Amino acid sequence: MQISAILALLVVGAVLGCVLGVSDKYLRVEEDNRINDVTEMLPGANCGGCGYPGCAGFAGALVEEEASKVSACVVSNQETREKIAQYLNETPGPDGQTAKVTV
Repeated sequence: MQISAILALLVVGAVLGCVLGVSDKYLRVEEDNRINDVTEMLPGANCGGCGYPGCAGFAGALVEEEASKVSACVVSNQETREKIAQYLNETPGPDGQTAKVTV
């Protein structure tokens, strides 16, 4: 009786493990590396002065074109803003499109 319960649990575990492995392969969401790159370019003050929750939130908004002006980051200098705008206007994402932002 105990051996059949152990075997049943092993079979259920193996089946669920296979389901997780297959779903990981087919349901994976690709991350946009530009968000991390822009976050590293921003000053890292996480002040919220741009209206977004920290620098990562603002970087995500720029990449997804929810925000269109890099100048919303009041902590950054003009050189950094231009660098970010140039990067986003020239670097395509996973979908092959670039983000259209201005300084």
